[in-house]
Amino acid sequence: MRLNTETAAIVSRQSIVLVGLMGAGKTAVGKRLAARIGLPFYDGDQEIEQAAGITISEIFAKHGEAHFRAGEKRVIQRLLSQGPIVLAPGGGAFLDPDTRELIKDQAVSIWLNCPLPVLVNRVKGRSHRPLLNGVDPSETLQRLLLERNPIYAMADIMIHGSEDPPEVTTETVFKALEAHVPLRQTTVCLSQARYDILIGANLLARSGALMTPSLVKLRCIVVTDETVAALHLPALLESLATAGIVHDTIVMRPGETSKSVKGWNMLVDELLLRKVDRLTTIVALGGGVIGDLAGFAAAVTLRGLPFIQIPTTLLSQVDSSVGGKTGINSQYGKNLIGAFHQPRLVLADTGVLSSLPLRERRAGYAEIIKAGLIGDPALFQWCETHAEKILAGDLFYLSEAVEKAISFKVRIIEDDEREEKPSNGRALLNFGHTFGHALEAEAGYGGDLLHGEAVAIGLVLATKLSASLGYCTEEDVIRIMNHLSRVGLPTEINAMSNENLLSHMKQDKKIRDGKLSFVLTRGVGHAFTSENVSEESVRRVLLSSGAI
Repeated sequence: MRLNTETAAIVSRQSIVLVGLMGAGKTAVGKRLAARIGLPFYDGDQEIEQAAGITISEIFAKHGEAHFRAGEKRVIQRLLSQGPIVLAPGGGAFLDPDTRELIKDQAVSIWLNCPLPVLVNRVKGRSHRPLLNGVDPSETLQRLLLERNPIYAMADIMIHGSEDPPEVTTETVFKALEAHVPLRQTTVCLSQARYDILIGANLLARSGALMTPSLVKLRCIVVTDETVAALHLPALLESLATAGIVHDTIVMRPGETSKSVKGWNMLVDELLLRKVDRLTTIVALGGGVIGDLAGFAAAVTLRGLPFIQIPTTLLSQVDSSVGGKTGINSQYGKNLIGAFHQPRLVLADTGVLSSLPLRERRAGYAEIIKAGLIGDPALFQWCETHAEKILAGDLFYLSEAVEKAISFKVRIIEDDEREEKPSNGRALLNFGHTFGHALEAEAGYGGDLLHGEAVAIGLVLATKLSASLGYCTEEDVIRIMNHLSRVGLPTEINAMSNENLLSHMKQDKKIRDGKLSFVLTRGVGHAFTSENVSEESVRRVLLSSGAI
């Protein structure tokens, strides 16, 4: 296939750097890629030899590897400064942090990830490779795979290499470039924890390598559910095996019924049965139920196990996977049993969201616009413009929406890690949730009302309550309702008992001194907390919105 005109034009305006071990096919693929796009091609090692006037082996022998790497960095910087090119540097070039940053700023990097047998077969008899002189190629390449794959995984695109001829791999690269969405990264910096959130498509396929720097030791237990296991577990396990990570899997039943004392007890027993130690990492692969459940199990088992989140729903990517809140439901309410336990890494693969029904994508979207309504009016306006593209699964707009919502939440979390500020801190993230959790409890957890749908209704109710108290205008209510309705989210209560809903609210964990606590708003992007709300005011809003 050939790139469409738009993609070809974009690709031809940026450099492309192929990374990977010796034998991965960087030069063979790079030449064909450059010819098809119409860019000049450079082999990094050849350019170094021309500049030095001697071979790579002679540079190593006379001056050592450190001298070679310094020269390599200068050559790559010079080549990329010339304008758009296709470059195939040596296998070790991408390991240097400065070189990697240079490539990140000026090019799209593509990792040709080949299995060991293919690499060994391709490098046989290559005496000009200094790292292979006088050693067993298989042992050396195996060592390099373990050392370098976690660094190669930082590339923008990963291509699974094989014994296919270069022409076939080049076609695969074309398809990847056409679908490429830049990797986005947000870092959470807390008093006693710091971790990255990586956002982008196809992260699951290279999750093992991306996770390796965050693992205390190369062993993990993957916790998932039956639905997610059928869709995404094979890709994760293959990636873990490729990265040399010893792993086991626990598969729970899907749905809120697993997020219970019984489900949590079963999970902890399973972890202990597998003889986890305090260096074993728990990996949550799934939506908010699995993330909360596995996170709480990690928080309390052996007094705390390392924990990684791989959220597979839009709702969990923008909400529950970030911030360290873990927990399970009680018969008295949602998330009443839990702990703060920060993950060591969050991998938000937006590509997996294509497997979600539209209804679930809409439910996750409610949490995105919630961020705008709390404190980022520009985000809400951006959502009003791009909602259809986000919900249609356009990877560029979807990844940007996830990044925007996560970045907003991170700013709140960093300022109030454990929800200790009674106002204008992390509590603001509960905008719409006092109503929403009551709606969920009345509908029955795991019932016909999704969490995001309950939040959508809660956003409307919280804004209506604010307007009734004189804090915002009816126009704000209408604007929010119109947008939610436009994207297919509910805005009214479906004939639930107002007294039952009030009773659920009084069980909410945010209640203080017996008083109902709400997040209210003075308009889009201007939320605040308040305990000065009468029960009668809440009742009137419920009755005017479909409660009975």
